[in-house]
Amino acid sequence: MSRARLTEDEIVAGLRDLPHWSREGDTIVRSADAEDFPAAIRVVVAVAADAEALDHHPDIDIRWRTLRFALSTHSAGGLTALDLALAARIDDALRAETGPA
Repeated sequence: MSRARLTEDEIVAGLRDLPHWSREGDTIVRSADAEDFPAAIRVVVAVAADAEALDHHPDIDIRWRTLRFALSTHSAGGLTALDLALAARIDDALRAETGPA
């Protein structure tokens, strides 16, 4: 998967498929609540496996059952296809643990 920085049009198009994500400058972010702390940790474990598989690692903030994910490709100086791909996998991990949004 390309680590080339996406154009503005590519970012906007990619975020259309990721309705729970929003943009903060050169980063995309999502917050979500799990049922409880153990469920939140299970999501993080699933995301860690996906991140390792992609060799692309999110910033993750855990506050009891609330998770906040932030994605950006620092080496590219902005957003890449890796960020959008990992965002979709994070959505899948959340859906697997918490059900449909």
